Amino acid sequence: MTSTILNKFLLLAEIILLSFPLVMAWGWVRWAKRKTPMTLFSAFSFFGFVLATASELLAISTATYASVTNSFSFYDPPLLKIYAVGMLLSLVGLILSIVGAFKANSLRYLAPVCALGTFFFWFMAAATE
Repeated sequence: MTSTILNKFLLLAEIILLSFPLVMAWGWVRWAKRKTPMTLFSAFSFFGFVLATASELLAISTATYASVTNSFSFYDPPLLKIYAVGMLLSLVGLILSIVGAFKANSLRYLAPVCALGTFFFWFMAAATE
Protein backbone atom coordinates (compact mmCIF):
# COMPACT_ATOMS: atom_id res chain seq x y z
CA MET A 1 0.00 0.00 0.00
CA THR A 2 2.82 2.41 0.83
CA SER A 3 4.48 1.83 -2.54
CA THR A 4 1.26 2.72 -4.41
CA ILE A 5 0.96 5.97 -2.48
CA LEU A 6 4.61 6.74 -3.24
CA ASN A 7 4.10 5.90 -6.92
CA LYS A 8 1.06 8.19 -7.09
CA PHE A 9 3.02 10.99 -5.44
CA LEU A 10 5.93 10.54 -7.85
CA LEU A 11 3.55 10.53 -10.82
CA LEU A 12 1.94 13.75 -9.57
CA ALA A 13 5.37 15.35 -9.09
CA GLU A 14 6.41 14.36 -12.61
CA ILE A 15 3.21 15.77 -14.11
CA ILE A 16 3.71 19.04 -12.26
CA LEU A 17 7.38 19.35 -13.25
CA LEU A 18 6.70 18.45 -16.88
CA SER A 19 3.86 20.99 -17.10
CA PHE A 20 6.07 23.95 -16.16
CA PRO A 21 7.44 24.51 -19.69
CA LEU A 22 3.84 24.73 -20.94
CA VAL A 23 2.93 27.18 -18.18
CA MET A 24 6.01 29.27 -19.01
CA ALA A 25 5.07 29.33 -22.69
CA TRP A 26 1.54 30.38 -21.76
CA GLY A 27 2.97 33.19 -19.62
CA TRP A 28 5.10 34.49 -22.47
CA VAL A 29 2.08 34.46 -24.78
CA ARG A 30 0.03 36.34 -22.16
CA TRP A 31 2.78 38.90 -21.75
CA ALA A 32 3.15 39.36 -25.52
CA LYS A 33 -0.60 39.90 -25.92
CA ARG A 34 -0.97 42.40 -23.07
CA LYS A 35 -2.85 45.56 -23.97
CA THR A 36 -1.87 47.79 -21.09
CA PRO A 37 1.44 49.65 -20.86
CA MET A 38 4.08 48.38 -18.47
CA THR A 39 3.89 49.88 -14.98
CA LEU A 40 6.31 49.58 -12.11
CA PHE A 41 4.51 46.58 -10.61
CA SER A 42 4.10 44.83 -13.96
CA ALA A 43 7.85 45.35 -14.50
CA PHE A 44 8.54 43.57 -11.21
CA SER A 45 6.31 40.68 -12.31
CA PHE A 46 7.96 40.61 -15.72
CA PHE A 47 11.51 40.51 -14.36
CA GLY A 48 10.50 37.85 -11.83
CA PHE A 49 9.06 35.83 -14.70
CA VAL A 50 12.25 36.34 -16.73
CA LEU A 51 14.34 35.00 -13.84
CA ALA A 52 12.01 32.03 -13.40
CA THR A 53 12.31 31.33 -17.11
CA ALA A 54 16.11 31.56 -16.91
CA SER A 55 16.06 29.14 -13.99
CA GLU A 56 13.92 26.70 -15.94
CA LEU A 57 16.15 26.98 -19.01
CA LEU A 58 19.14 26.27 -16.76
CA ALA A 59 17.37 23.16 -15.44
CA ILE A 60 16.50 21.91 -18.92
CA SER A 61 19.98 22.54 -20.29
CA THR A 62 21.63 20.91 -17.27
CA ALA A 63 19.42 17.83 -17.55
CA THR A 64 20.07 17.62 -21.28
CA TYR A 65 23.83 17.97 -20.80
CA ALA A 66 23.86 15.38 -18.03
CA SER A 67 21.88 12.85 -20.06
CA VAL A 68 24.02 13.29 -23.17
CA THR A 69 27.44 13.21 -21.51
CA ASN A 70 26.80 11.20 -18.32
CA SER A 71 29.32 13.50 -16.68
CA PHE A 72 27.81 14.51 -13.32
CA SER A 73 28.59 12.35 -10.32
CA PHE A 74 27.21 12.77 -6.82
CA TYR A 75 28.34 15.98 -5.11
CA ASP A 76 30.01 17.15 -8.31
CA PRO A 77 31.18 20.74 -7.59
CA PRO A 78 30.01 22.22 -10.91
CA LEU A 79 26.60 20.59 -10.42
CA LEU A 80 26.31 22.00 -6.90
CA LYS A 81 27.12 25.47 -8.29
CA ILE A 82 24.41 24.99 -10.90
CA TYR A 83 21.97 24.10 -8.10
CA ALA A 84 22.95 27.24 -6.22
CA VAL A 85 22.57 29.48 -9.28
CA GLY A 86 19.21 27.92 -10.12
CA MET A 87 17.92 28.39 -6.57
CA LEU A 88 19.18 31.97 -6.50
CA LEU A 89 17.52 32.80 -9.82
CA SER A 90 14.26 31.29 -8.61
CA LEU A 91 14.38 32.99 -5.22
CA VAL A 92 15.09 36.45 -6.64
CA GLY A 93 12.41 35.84 -9.28
CA LEU A 94 9.96 34.86 -6.55
CA ILE A 95 10.68 37.99 -4.53
CA LEU A 96 10.32 40.27 -7.56
CA SER A 97 7.14 38.57 -8.74
CA ILE A 98 5.56 38.80 -5.28
CA VAL A 99 6.23 42.54 -5.29
CA GLY A 100 4.70 42.73 -8.76
CA ALA A 101 1.60 40.84 -7.65
CA PHE A 102 0.32 43.79 -5.61
CA LYS A 103 -1.21 45.41 -8.73
CA ALA A 104 -3.14 43.78 -11.57
CA ASN A 105 -1.04 42.83 -14.62
CA SER A 106 -0.80 40.00 -17.14
CA LEU A 107 1.73 38.02 -15.08
CA ARG A 108 0.32 38.84 -11.65
CA TYR A 109 -0.26 35.27 -10.47
CA LEU A 110 1.64 33.35 -13.12
CA ALA A 111 5.08 34.78 -12.29
CA PRO A 112 5.07 33.82 -8.58
CA VAL A 113 3.73 30.34 -9.37
CA CYS A 114 6.45 29.72 -11.96
CA ALA A 115 9.20 31.07 -9.72
CA LEU A 116 7.96 28.97 -6.82
CA GLY A 117 7.81 25.91 -9.06
CA THR A 118 11.37 26.35 -10.26
CA PHE A 119 12.55 26.95 -6.69
CA PHE A 120 10.80 23.74 -5.64
CA PHE A 121 12.52 21.90 -8.50
CA TRP A 122 15.99 23.11 -7.48
CA PHE A 123 15.29 22.38 -3.81
CA MET A 124 14.23 18.81 -4.60
CA ALA A 125 17.16 18.31 -6.97
CA ALA A 126 19.61 19.45 -4.30
CA ALA A 127 17.88 17.38 -1.64
CA THR A 128 18.22 14.20 -3.68
CA GLU A 129 21.91 14.80 -4.27
